[in-house]
Amino acid sequence: MFDRTSENRSRGQTSSIPTDLVSELLMGMRLVGLDYRRIEIAPPFGLRFGTVNGRAQFHFIARGPVFLRGEGGTLHAMNTGDAVLLPRGGVHDLVSEPGLTGHDVAAFEARTLCNGVSAIKSCSGEECPSTNALVFSGCMEFDLGSMHPLVALMPEVMFVGTLLERYPEILPMLEAMERETRSDRAGFAGILARLADVVSAFVVRAWVECGCGDASGWVAALRDPRLGRVIAALHRDPGRNWTVAELAAEMGSSRSVFAERFLSTTGMTPVRYLTELRMRLAAQWLGRDRMPIETAAHRLGYGSQAAFSRAFKRVMGHAPGAAKEAKAG
Repeated sequence: MFDRTSENRSRGQTSSIPTDLVSELLMGMRLVGLDYRRIEIAPPFGLRFGTVNGRAQFHFIARGPVFLRGEGGTLHAMNTGDAVLLPRGGVHDLVSEPGLTGHDVAAFEARTLCNGVSAIKSCSGEECPSTNALVFSGCMEFDLGSMHPLVALMPEVMFVGTLLERYPEILPMLEAMERETRSDRAGFAGILARLADVVSAFVVRAWVECGCGDASGWVAALRDPRLGRVIAALHRDPGRNWTVAELAAEMGSSRSVFAERFLSTTGMTPVRYLTELRMRLAAQWLGRDRMPIETAAHRLGYGSQAAFSRAFKRVMGHAPGAAKEAKAG
């Protein structure tokens, strides 16, 4: 977890993931802001976020202090200039005091600023004094493409401030966010939304570059340069009719040594890994991109739609058509 009590342990490169593999992992990253809010509010207040399942959440504090309270009650003090990404979202509150109740932010009256960005102003007087909180928040669709399992391994809360020493280029973006949030200049809402997208992507990239923190399991394979080459090859060309011999050659070892190391490190055989990778991709293509089932089957190397459908149902627990219908609904 990125927290405020420890140095970024990523400086040592012993646990980091090779740079070329980082590029492969992030190639399919898709982080898109869906609903942004500029919130100017007088204390005491409690705002609840994360009631929409499956969405990441981003908060930038242009004027604090504010407390971030997780679903389990954990408190994080945030001050002016702080930013945080919650990659899996989840119910959480921004409060002016630790004991206050959070009220659904969607229930507050909002004014549209531009497409996808609104403003909430909740003050006792006509104008908000400088002591009141000013927050820019975003609800995001976060997709890592074929590497989507990494999202489940990420910390619940990822603070941007702990990255500044290693990634000083983030600071000007945070300073720009503070200026734009405080101003009413033309186009500020759209600029803020784009800056929030970029800062969030920086946080994700930093976590992957730093070796995925304390995540274990198959992340250990990513840290192994030889196994990492194999995983990168699978993700680069999931529709290829891979054989164990070809994958062993990618690793530079015999088939038996490769198969044993792959299983012990990832917890699954290469064939199972490839099948699950294909089905995760298929679910995204069918649901998000509305791709025809026949096209997905062909792109993933299946000779027939029937064979693809059987594999999809075996891995995902339902037929491919259900993925399209669920997204449409």
